[in-house]
Amino acid sequence: MDVQNLGLKWAEPTLKDRSILITGGTGSFGKAFVKAVLAQCPNIKRLVIYSRDELKQFEMSQEFSDHEYPSLRYFIGDVRDPQRLRRAMEGVDTVVHAAAMKQVPTAEYNPFECIKTNVLGAQNVIEACLDSQVERVIALSTDKAAAPINLYGATKLCSDKLFIAANNIRGHRDIRFSVVRYGNVMGSRGSVVPFFKQRKHTGVLPITDPNMTRFSISLEDGVDMVLWALENAWGGEIFVPKIPSYRVTDVAKAIGPECEHPVVGLRPGEKIHEELITASDSYNTVDLGRYYAILPVGGSYSLEAYCNKTDARPVPQGFSYHSGTNDRFLGVNEIYELSHRI
Repeated sequence: MDVQNLGLKWAEPTLKDRSILITGGTGSFGKAFVKAVLAQCPNIKRLVIYSRDELKQFEMSQEFSDHEYPSLRYFIGDVRDPQRLRRAMEGVDTVVHAAAMKQVPTAEYNPFECIKTNVLGAQNVIEACLDSQVERVIALSTDKAAAPINLYGATKLCSDKLFIAANNIRGHRDIRFSVVRYGNVMGSRGSVVPFFKQRKHTGVLPITDPNMTRFSISLEDGVDMVLWALENAWGGEIFVPKIPSYRVTDVAKAIGPECEHPVVGLRPGEKIHEELITASDSYNTVDLGRYYAILPVGGSYSLEAYCNKTDARPVPQGFSYHSGTNDRFLGVNEIYELSHRI
């Protein structure tokens, strides 16, 4: 890659004239992404919501109607179906890949189903992008992909590797593949805040481990990061946001202080703490200010060239980004305020 001719700027996202497809478009992230895109650019050229659940698409269409937004398309399809993906990507120049099986216990019990969606589905998305006129691809990842101990994390690590390596086989195509990796989304389906809020009336909020910590990011910040990455990615980066952590015990205190908080033990595949960047990643990780970027090893540009063009700086060798040793934790009052906005 000729770095001098990239013409990239660290700029605010522009959506004009884009044709975007989002896989998993009816999920928590997908709905927030669509809302943000339509708010910024209601006359966007095209916005395709690709997912496999017709009921969720129907429900979403009540909020975002294709009559109000003529560029909106609801496309039934599964990332396991490569032919359907290729058809959906006709005329699309930008893809955000958010489809995944993400429930850790479900993946542990149904391992190959998780692999078919998260790994084979990722490769199907990549090949469909390469076979179409797609120019920008951002895949969503998770903190569980860093030093994974569960199947979900392992499949997402594999997915990350596939998307980063896709830059090696693009040939002369004007296409860039990058990844956005962040922690638990506050209030997303299946996460701890809505779980505790649903169980509060029982008087019991179970704690898996009193020492457990997690990263936390809002849906809005996750969407902003993806939009930023679409405009600024060189291809091959894994972008990581600088976000706070929380203690699960503090979440329980914030939502149900009067409840009992029995310790029930770790579920299969659970960690006590999560990582977004491991010490092994530190040798090719840079600090961009608001975000970190893990750069590809042996890619088409060097760490030095990337830093020179972006004003990034390498992180110290041995650096890791760990939810248990984070320099910022949400307090009980902050968690209370955030939980009541969901």
